[in-house]
Amino acid sequence: MVYSAINEKGEAHFTFLKKIFDAIGNRQTEYNWLITDCFCCPQDPEASAMLQREYCWLSGEELTALVQNEDFLWIWAVLSAFEKSVALSEILQYDLPYADGYPGFWKTPLTMQHPLARIEIVPWDSTLTLIFSSRKEIVDGFRKTFPESEDLEDYIEKNGL
Repeated sequence: MVYSAINEKGEAHFTFLKKIFDAIGNRQTEYNWLITDCFCCPQDPEASAMLQREYCWLSGEELTALVQNEDFLWIWAVLSAFEKSVALSEILQYDLPYADGYPGFWKTPLTMQHPLARIEIVPWDSTLTLIFSSRKEIVDGFRKTFPESEDLEDYIEKNGL
């Protein structure tokens, strides 16, 4: 089962990962992360160059350090979390996830784009954040921290998507 939420209210800007990591109990360190379709605004030229590639592969600790160094605005991206035992070569056998124009975000039953992912965090055009997880407590933590967020399935139904 995939649990999900959408947050498009109550935040001045979207998406800043430090607050999201705090919301999920900093469980991002338990995974390796594939970052794709990324447009963000780091001031650090090395971080900027790394995130402009077709994909970026980071451990949870490396992603955490990146965000702790500079909690910059993420405009578009798909951040997909994988069990540390899953090799990058196995992950790259599938299409890379993308944010802009992906219709699956708005269809039920909800799925994660990458079939091996355990969490997907999607900054959407700097106006909202989507989160998907195979672990209910991840989405529950997100919803508790962002009380104006909604269950994505309810949002889809309410808005006739």
